[in-house]
Amino acid sequence: MMTTTEQTAKLPDLRTPVPPRSNVLRGAAETVGDIAWFSFRVLAEMPLALGLYFSEVLRQAAILIRSSGIIIWFMMFAIGAETGLQGHYILDQVGASGYVGVFTSIGDLKADSTSMWGWVLAAKVGCGYVAEIGSMRISDEIDALEVMGIHSRAYLAGTRLWAMWLAAPFIFIAGEGCQYLGSWAVVQPMLETTSPGGYSNIFWSFQTPVDLLYALIWAVLLSTLVVLVGCFYGYTASGGPVGVGRNTAKSMMVNMIIVSGAAAILYQLFFGTSIQTPIAN
Repeated sequence: MMTTTEQTAKLPDLRTPVPPRSNVLRGAAETVGDIAWFSFRVLAEMPLALGLYFSEVLRQAAILIRSSGIIIWFMMFAIGAETGLQGHYILDQVGASGYVGVFTSIGDLKADSTSMWGWVLAAKVGCGYVAEIGSMRISDEIDALEVMGIHSRAYLAGTRLWAMWLAAPFIFIAGEGCQYLGSWAVVQPMLETTSPGGYSNIFWSFQTPVDLLYALIWAVLLSTLVVLVGCFYGYTASGGPVGVGRNTAKSMMVNMIIVSGAAAILYQLFFGTSIQTPIAN
C-alpha cells in the first residue's frame, strides 16, 4: 500500500503562482503608457472626427442624455437628500441647525457632486463604451470599418469624446439642480430644520458662480478621462467575450482610481486655497 506521504507527493499543485512584484509594476507602467498614447492619438484626431462624423457626434450625445442623464440626475438627487439629512442631524446635536445651509452648500457643490458624477460615469458610460467597442473589435467590425476607409479611432473614440463634451455641461448643471432640490426637500418640507428664508440666505452665501465654474471644469475633465479609458479598453479588447468582460472590469477599476485620485488633487487645486466663504471676509 502507498503511504500517505507518497499519495500527497503525487497530487497536482493547483496553486496559482504569484508573479514577481517587478513584473506587476512593469505591467502597470506599460498600461499607463498605452492609455496615454491612445489618448494622445484620439485627441490628435478630434478635428477629423468632428469634420467627418458630425452626425455621429450628435447621435452619441443624444444617447448620452437619453440613457445616462436620468440615472445621473436621480443619483445626484439622492446624494443631495442624504447631504441634507446628515447636515440636519449633525448640526442639530450642537444647536446649530440654523446653519444647515452651510453643510448642504459646501457638500453639494464642492464635495459630493463631482465625485458622484465621476463614479456614475465610470460605471454606466465607461463600461458601456468598453462593451460596445469591444464587441465590435472581437466581431471584426472595426477591421471592416478600416476596409471601408473609415478612420475607426476617430469614428469610435473621437465622436464619443465630442459627444461627452457636448452633453456633459448640460447633464451636470441639471444634475446639480437636482442635488440642490434633494437637499432642500429634506431640510425644508420634510424635517423643517430652519426657516425657508434663513436656509436660502445661508445656502447661497457659501457658494459663488466661480465655484460652479470650477465644479463644471472638474466634471468635464473627469468625463474626458472616463471616456478615453473606456474607449481604450474597448478598442484593444481581444480574446472573445471573455476578453471584453475582463477589459470592462479593468476599465471600471482604472476609472474608479482616476476619479478618487482626481478628487483629492482637484479639490485642493480649486477650493483648497480659496473656499469662497463669507466668514471673516
